[in-house]
Amino acid sequence: MVWENPALDPVTASALELTKWFCAGKLSPLEATTTILDRIAVCAPLNAFCFVDHEGAIAAAKASTTRYVSGSVLSPLDGVPVGIKDLILTRDMPTRRGSLTTSATGPWEHDAPVAARLRAAGAVILGKTTTPEFGWKGVTDSPLTGITRNPWNSAKTPGGSSGGAAVQVATGMGPISIGTDGGGSIRIPSSFTGVFGLKPSFGRVPAWPGSQVGTLAHTGPMTRCVADAALAMSVITGWDARDFTALPYESIDWMSATRSTLKGKRIAFSRDLGLGGVDTEVAALVDRAVVAMSELGAVVEEIDPGIGQQGAVISVLWQVGCTKGQMGMTEAHKALLDPGLREAAILGAKYSLEDYLKALDARAALGVKMREFHRAWDFLVLPTMPGTAFDAGMNAPRLPDGSFKRDWSPFCYNFNLTQQPAASLPCGFTSAGMPVGLQIVGRMHDDLGVLGACHALEAAVSPMTFPPLPEAI
Repeated sequence: MVWENPALDPVTASALELTKWFCAGKLSPLEATTTILDRIAVCAPLNAFCFVDHEGAIAAAKASTTRYVSGSVLSPLDGVPVGIKDLILTRDMPTRRGSLTTSATGPWEHDAPVAARLRAAGAVILGKTTTPEFGWKGVTDSPLTGITRNPWNSAKTPGGSSGGAAVQVATGMGPISIGTDGGGSIRIPSSFTGVFGLKPSFGRVPAWPGSQVGTLAHTGPMTRCVADAALAMSVITGWDARDFTALPYESIDWMSATRSTLKGKRIAFSRDLGLGGVDTEVAALVDRAVVAMSELGAVVEEIDPGIGQQGAVISVLWQVGCTKGQMGMTEAHKALLDPGLREAAILGAKYSLEDYLKALDARAALGVKMREFHRAWDFLVLPTMPGTAFDAGMNAPRLPDGSFKRDWSPFCYNFNLTQQPAASLPCGFTSAGMPVGLQIVGRMHDDLGVLGACHALEAAVSPMTFPPLPEAI
């Protein structure tokens, strides 16, 4: 469907624009939702949604439309269409987690904290976005839902594990989606599809039930612009009794991020964390973004924070988490799993208690190092990913010799280990037309600062563009 009034197009509009139009009576939540549901149907070949709640979305949109007419709006997100990753429990919608081992019939009686808050705020929950099985890998395909594809090139992956959420937002199937990030799962697909994604500080957005990878996992928003992420944070943050790691309630003016400046901010820039391997076009786009930060008044210095190679640490914690996730499964259920997930659990079971405790100690040491580092630096900036999206259906990019690159996302998982806030901000496209992301990392609990830095830079480096529709790819 092509919206009759291009100036009021729900597909290209931000959440803030939508609510402005709703308040002015120029567009209704029902009209916006109907148009976006049509868009979801058109973009179905990309496989962003594993479940679309047409009936529920229309009912929610009608109720929101009535509230706008009567002047009883629930929140700044009232009437805004939102997607939720299929790892997050959502009442009356299947939460299959990309797995044939989960029940297809429910019952689906509970909302996770983030789903409950969106519902209470009057947001229109469109449905569930695709994920690899139990979110175990950084691309999005599963035995249950098949392959999710990148809208900029359908032969490529959108990344993962919040790949469906990224594709939803990138293609205008709703301006906000909620993802999760245990090792880069918000930031990887944000970089690969050209959207904004925030991994908040651990505990900022409450989560229940807990992830199989425990305290590595964060929940956060994915949007086309930073202001919409701030808007989402104003609703989804805060304490919840079901999450014993949730941060206490704190009154934060999240929209103040849109009034932030980079003037005087101390920024450490690392090209590659000393690991090398960054594509030349990615490096050039990141360099350009860093120059823009300097031109906007930031004090930028190229410096290596001394993180080093943490792949062995994350491997122990991640694979043990996969083992935990399969505890209690029958052999028949295990036979239904993604073979890579099954292998990860087998490897996890081979680690000794000493291996696991050493990994925890190494994680703690890295956390201390980065907390000390941020006493001198407001932000650390670096590429989100060393390269761009690779072939869909693959778990990793191929090397020139035909083998697969094992540690292909070395810049993301470090900040799951440290639990700091980190975001991926679009910073341009390569000559092949593939998006690139700049990662901005803040000191622990300075989520507002990260959003503010991203918003201050956004206009200079983030082109607001849309990929072609699937028929044209």
